[in-house]
Amino acid sequence: MTSAQLLTDAFDRIQEVVHEAADGLGPDRLAFRADAEANSIAWLVWHLTRVQDDHIADAAGTAQVWTSAGWADRFKLPLDPSETGYGHDPDQVAAVRVESADLLTGYHDAVHDRTVDYVGTLTDKDLERVVDTAWDPPVTLAVRLISVISDDLQHAGQAAYVRGLLQRT
Repeated sequence: MTSAQLLTDAFDRIQEVVHEAADGLGPDRLAFRADAEANSIAWLVWHLTRVQDDHIADAAGTAQVWTSAGWADRFKLPLDPSETGYGHDPDQVAAVRVESADLLTGYHDAVHDRTVDYVGTLTDKDLERVVDTAWDPPVTLAVRLISVISDDLQHAGQAAYVRGLLQRT
């Protein structure tokens, strides 16, 4: 297995959990929060997808799917299109409401497709490229991709947990 195949497998697993967490839910279930400080499935899936979109676009030198493919317009969120969810307070989390699971998973699938197209082209040598000099040590593409995978899997798991809570109510 190549590094590119391994990365693709990891991003495929994220997509699978996203669909398991969101598919079939309506707007109210997607917006459910266990309490006023908790994250909803809608926010978790939107956030993990925005982070993936942002970081992959930056690494690949391409436009984000969120803005370039019209997803920001479809979501109609009361947030700046550049936002990814980092540092959101409870009111901003609550503002991430969507009309359907299909909208959430559609955006995720579009980002997933862009991601696997990109990582499928990578060689081991590509993974050594520094993509962020703001950190010490500077961040390589390999480290950035693993960071995205780790963050996305954690949030996808949280969304699956919230779905489990919903199934008990």
